[in-house]
Amino acid sequence: MATLHPRLAADTRALGETELCWLRWMNDQRFAWLIVVPKRDGLREWHHLPADEQVALLQQVNTLAMELENITGADKINIGALGNMVPQLHIHIIARFEGDPCWPGPVWGQGAPEPWGEGESPAWLDALGGRV
Repeated sequence: MATLHPRLAADTRALGETELCWLRWMNDQRFAWLIVVPKRDGLREWHHLPADEQVALLQQVNTLAMELENITGADKINIGALGNMVPQLHIHIIARFEGDPCWPGPVWGQGAPEPWGEGESPAWLDALGGRV
């Protein structure tokens, strides 16, 4: 059974899961931010997945990115898999807007997160929940 890295567990909340991945959202009110985590212990790189799982992961990321773009009206969707701080493979899907707190730079390491209260969730997430 795969386990979620402790930092991902602390910084994100569950949205759902597929056979291949956990779907999570970043607990930061500043951004509409999804995280996709393949359920494979020890997996650090996308290219280490079998080819069929690489394709399935790409399809899941693309679907979520399109839905997030449609729901939020984002000016830009950022997709990245850095893994420098958290070695477990995870893919960020972030809706960006001109004038957001970090625009046009990256979101990582910029300012302090603004977490949602217990039991709270953003409207964009409620809209997305019915589509995934």
